[in-house]
Amino acid sequence: MLRPPRLAAIAAGIFLIAGVGATIPASAVAPGSAAAAPTLAAARVTNARWGGHRSFDRLVIDVRGTLPPVTVRPVRTLRHDGSGSRVPLAGKYFLEIKLSPAAAHDDRGRSVYRGPKTVRIWLPALKGLALTGDFEGAVTFGAAFDAKPVFRTARMHSPERFVLDVRHPSTACRA
Repeated sequence: MLRPPRLAAIAAGIFLIAGVGATIPASAVAPGSAAAAPTLAAARVTNARWGGHRSFDRLVIDVRGTLPPVTVRPVRTLRHDGSGSRVPLAGKYFLEIKLSPAAAHDDRGRSVYRGPKTVRIWLPALKGLALTGDFEGAVTFGAAFDAKPVFRTARMHSPERFVLDVRHPSTACRA
């Protein structure tokens, strides 16, 4: 007869093995097999563009598919995803813009992104933009500024796009 602690250990082992089997990604299953499941198409980042307005500069990131969650955060320096190498954009302040889950390439690995990789911009607030990553299900951009950016974000549809508006430095203190 098995002792209760040993029985519990065996049951835990069975559950652990069953749990590990359940976490195998669908991409690990051979295509065409009965276990292969269709994968959901990720949002595809296709372009980044910008424009100057009377009191703000606007950055727009175009997406094919459903716009994924986007995070914008200030960072001290811009780094390329994966390698960690520094992004060569001049500026004193930087924002990291991350779309995830998203990709800037198709299922065969071909780029669908047609915008600039790294570019200097001559607007009152926005001074540069770089595609810093298309890595592990996230697309990341870095934006450079000479003054601390005061910004707001918006999600727009038909077509899908993410918008970042940054006040001009001379209007940052106005209400």
